[in-house]
Amino acid sequence: MKYPDNLIVLPLENKVLLPSIVLRLTIRGKEANDLTKSYFRQVASRSPDTNNVIEHIYVACIPMRPAIAKNNNIHKLSAHQIDVPSQAPFVPVSSKEQQENDTNDGLVASEDRLRLMKYGCIGRITRVQRSGINLYGVFVEGIARFKVNHFSRNPSTATNFPGCWMVNVSYPDNDSLLSTGADREIMAFKNLSLDFVNRMRELKLPQTLLDQLVKVVNTSSISALADLLMSIIDTTFEEKFVMLSTWSLGDRLKKATNYMKRQLSVLQISNSFGSDLDSKLSIKQREFYLRQQLDAIQDELKNKKPITGSLKNNSADLDDFAELYDRLAQAKLPNDIVVIAQRELKRLKKLQTSSSEWAVARNYLDWLADIPWDKSSSNMKIDIKKSRMQLDKDHFGLDHVKKRVVEYLSVIKIKGDIKAPILCLVGPPGVGKTSLGKSIAQSMDRQFHRISLGGVRDEADMRGHRRTYVGAMPGLIIQGIRKCGVNDPLFLLDEIDKLSTSNHHGNPAAALLEVLDPEQNHSFSDHYLNVPFDLSKTLFIATANSLDTIPEPLLDRMEVIEIHGYTFAEKLHICRTHLIPKEIKAHGLENHHIDIPDETILFIAENYTRESGVRSLQRRIAAVIRHQCLVLAELREDNRENTFNASIDKRDVEMILGSMKYEKEALEREGYPGVVTGLAYSGSGNGGILFVEATKMPGSGKLHLTGSLGKVIQESAHIAISWVKSHAYELGLTSHQKEKMLEDEDIHIHFPGGSIPKDGPSAGITLVCALVSLYSNKCISTTIAMTGEISLRGQILPVGGIKEKVISAHRAGIQKIIMPYKNKKDLESDVPETIRDEIEFCYAKNIWDVLDAASLGSNRNILSRIIESHL
Repeated sequence: MKYPDNLIVLPLENKVLLPSIVLRLTIRGKEANDLTKSYFRQVASRSPDTNNVIEHIYVACIPMRPAIAKNNNIHKLSAHQIDVPSQAPFVPVSSKEQQENDTNDGLVASEDRLRLMKYGCIGRITRVQRSGINLYGVFVEGIARFKVNHFSRNPSTATNFPGCWMVNVSYPDNDSLLSTGADREIMAFKNLSLDFVNRMRELKLPQTLLDQLVKVVNTSSISALADLLMSIIDTTFEEKFVMLSTWSLGDRLKKATNYMKRQLSVLQISNSFGSDLDSKLSIKQREFYLRQQLDAIQDELKNKKPITGSLKNNSADLDDFAELYDRLAQAKLPNDIVVIAQRELKRLKKLQTSSSEWAVARNYLDWLADIPWDKSSSNMKIDIKKSRMQLDKDHFGLDHVKKRVVEYLSVIKIKGDIKAPILCLVGPPGVGKTSLGKSIAQSMDRQFHRISLGGVRDEADMRGHRRTYVGAMPGLIIQGIRKCGVNDPLFLLDEIDKLSTSNHHGNPAAALLEVLDPEQNHSFSDHYLNVPFDLSKTLFIATANSLDTIPEPLLDRMEVIEIHGYTFAEKLHICRTHLIPKEIKAHGLENHHIDIPDETILFIAENYTRESGVRSLQRRIAAVIRHQCLVLAELREDNRENTFNASIDKRDVEMILGSMKYEKEALEREGYPGVVTGLAYSGSGNGGILFVEATKMPGSGKLHLTGSLGKVIQESAHIAISWVKSHAYELGLTSHQKEKMLEDEDIHIHFPGGSIPKDGPSAGITLVCALVSLYSNKCISTTIAMTGEISLRGQILPVGGIKEKVISAHRAGIQKIIMPYKNKKDLESDVPETIRDEIEFCYAKNIWDVLDAASLGSNRNILSRIIESHL
């Protein structure tokens, strides 16, 4: 049969394709795409009754010389790093680095051209699989040997396979395959082949494979049989290439006979140690085979002791197994878990290292050995004074949080043991919740581990995956325990309010119910370990910006501690003692290089930040210090460092940071009838002021509400207008009691900032004052702010977020605040005294007190006002 002389080159890395053998090659790139397209066209156009050679796609499979390692560092693969060969082994066309360097994206990399050897095998493409984008798995069947005459490359404008490397080859003559005395060599090799089949039968090879092997030995030609057996037995790359480059059948049979005799000798020696052992020809399974041989030697020498001493030192695998046993013994596992570990150890001994089950069992035992079942923090002595000093050093203020931590430590010191509480620190961003958790861990001399829950949406992230899944591993809780190395660390569950709720991956928030329940977490069961672990000694601290998104059952298990925003005095102290020294050190300066007076710090905080925390303030301070670094570097270049001015005043700040970003909002506006300043509180812990604007126009008595208002605040507006209508005469808005108000007018109430949704029961008195101010044509001072809800009877109802609202009003320059009388206790307990001294507070029990405080009261019919009964 005539084969083409010019073929496309497919290089083989560390592999040799022999005739009658099928290999699976992985090819990629544009040239691979062209080759596979040509194959598919031929398949589509091929007739069932046609066997024309031209219809097949032929390629030249040429082995490459082994690559020379860079810097003469030759890396040798150990036995467990060699992949197990399959019936159609994976043959990389070129390495990843070569593919990246090959600008033509071809089958043969430019640097691999000189590595191509002088002999190869023509292959016929029998099957193509698409493995990805421009990535194909090609099954190639070896047909015949050839010798390379010369290489050439198709021009990029060629019609067929542009840019591909081609090779011109010559095939051996049929006469050259015969040699003198070949019949005797053929018979000898046939006998060796039959001996090999019998040896495989003694080694209990599966019957189906034995039948196929017997059929091949009996029906194949001697040349094809020699090539096939050379691909089955253990031969090196060089030996396979010798078989490929030897054209004389007699010479090939001599070499094949030697290789077969060597293989049969190895099998005979192995069988002498025990015929009941599984003899595997897989390279990766030799470790298991040699281990069984060592056991057989022990039995033969009647030595029943475990493999120790020199045998152990000579067997790295057995040494690893002994080390694993020692680690499990030192882990002090509970009794019920010891039984499980022993069962897994026995199972691991029987498994082969190439088995996927072996890797799963070994990984599981490693986790059991690494988890600190009985290892607690080394320093259990608690010093209350030292802990309090540590907390005061790291954080300014936050007395209620420090008090709770010190109380917990005191109980531990007296009783010696107590169930750890589950604390939840709630507050706006930047107030130090995460850093407070670190400080608490330091004050208690415990290991600290932070788990970020933001965006976690899979229950398995909390409780781990079942071991039946590929790549299974324990959840975040057990991983953190292993990382800390003790069973009583401090876990910070950061951003617990950002935890994903129920979805098709499960509910991770529900998975935390067991973790955060002191009555249940003593037997927490991870899906991967599937054994109970005691979490009762672990202190959990969660952080959140809002409680609204935390499920109620989970919130019920935590002790909520609110952390409010900082006042300007607290920010000044934090900036002076923490932020400025930290930024000076971060920028490589000395303390004498930066001099920022207190008034400058307050100027930055008031006019360039508007936040509850200190993150923006830290960024502004860093910008100022960077400018000082620039000035100092320029002066050093000019040798004028002695003229450097370390002091920074307000003018320098405006030059560095630009114009002021924020101004006191109360000073931005003038008083208008119908415009009132209210106080707002957001769920993230931030407070602020907002303006309520009311106007009237000819109409039919309709009420228009705008500003992205929720249902609650819309109801407050309706209550306010109903109350004003019912008391219009007492307020002096109508001339007699029977006169109808708003009969021929529409009212429009607007809350500026329409892009921000607004809702909540705290704008009732603000809406009443806006309506009364509009119809009485009286202005309310812009330095007066108010918060509180109103009932239909005119009673003032208490509201929440007092501290945040008062602090935001103080930032905005408010001088007088009207609030419900029942919130007086919240003001005195939460708001710092320095702020209370700078703002005038008016406490109202009913709406008439609010109107009097806002200078909107009327003397008409004072007796008609509702007087609260104290009986």
